[in-house]
Amino acid sequence: MNVAIAQQPPAPLIGRRIRVMIVDDAVVVRGLFSRWVEAEPDLQVVASLRSAREALDQFERADPDVVVLDIEMPELDGLAALPLLLAKKRDLVVIMASTLTRRNAEISLRAMALGATDYIAKPETSRDAVGSLAFRRELIEKIRQLGLRAKRLRLAGAARGAVGKAQPKKAEPAQHFALRPLPLVPPRVLLIGSSTGGPQALEKLLGRLGGVLERAPVLITQHMPPTFTTLLAEHLARASKHPAHEARDGEEINAGTIYLAPGGKHMRVARRDGIAVIAIDDGEPVNFCKPSVDPLFSSAAQVWGSWALGLMLTGMGADGSRGAQAIVGAGGSIIAQDEATSVVWGMPGQVAQAGICSAVLPLPDIAPMLVRLFGAER
Repeated sequence: MNVAIAQQPPAPLIGRRIRVMIVDDAVVVRGLFSRWVEAEPDLQVVASLRSAREALDQFERADPDVVVLDIEMPELDGLAALPLLLAKKRDLVVIMASTLTRRNAEISLRAMALGATDYIAKPETSRDAVGSLAFRRELIEKIRQLGLRAKRLRLAGAARGAVGKAQPKKAEPAQHFALRPLPLVPPRVLLIGSSTGGPQALEKLLGRLGGVLERAPVLITQHMPPTFTTLLAEHLARASKHPAHEARDGEEINAGTIYLAPGGKHMRVARRDGIAVIAIDDGEPVNFCKPSVDPLFSSAAQVWGSWALGLMLTGMGADGSRGAQAIVGAGGSIIAQDEATSVVWGMPGQVAQAGICSAVLPLPDIAPMLVRLFGAER
């Protein structure tokens, strides 16, 4: 499957159960999603509706924390409904749901740029969905983790507001982690792992890397299904103004190019006749993920050793932590995105709390740090 989620019991409740609205014109899909959600003790279906118009009309009564929103619906489609739903609740979590077509993948990426929190690729048929434990697990964990994050942020904001009324606001203490030294010599390759929130973070980051892209290859594993990764590569090429494509088995790895793990396949690195090349692997999921960050990071540690710099961006679960340990063990370095700017601080949180990072930074500060480390200042 294409998302990194560790098997775990339901997260502790924060007040009321997470309230879920399901919007899909297919009655079988609505029924299936509703049964799955209601089977979880910390989740609650507050509305199961056949149209986006009904969702808007019943929004205040249902008061959802999370909306699972189909893209293709009559009268008012999911993309058109998205800004109207977000206008009703500032911190609403919207998960776009679509089948794996190029058009729907493009719409999902556009929806995330417009404020949707995440997407989920639905199986092609209802029968496929019923029999897919991986899809059920992915849907439930996205609802749970994203819903919990929204509730935590809402409670934290309310607490700060209450304190602010009583006394002058004090600066919040920064999080502190054990950090390793930054590399003394410029790295020669940049490896990136990301999941939930990753597409938006990658576009912002790569658009500011400048000379780093001239000096080093960039290899990315983003948890995404097929078709989505094809489109993401096109988006990253436009954002970075550098070549970006889904990696091909056996191709030589060169500076100036961005290589993206193809959806549904693992991307590794190998050395053939002294040259670093891409190795595409159609093996079993790793950490419930395919593609997985661990194969990329671990193989890169073997090929490049101390020349490798790994960057862990926003994402759910713990995928990539073993590979990050391998990079550090081979003399390389790891940087992680901080919690405040991550959509979900699972993957970066794992490496930060393990004490293997050389820096834990807000997303806007990562590109300037990489430019300095790669010696790419102009």
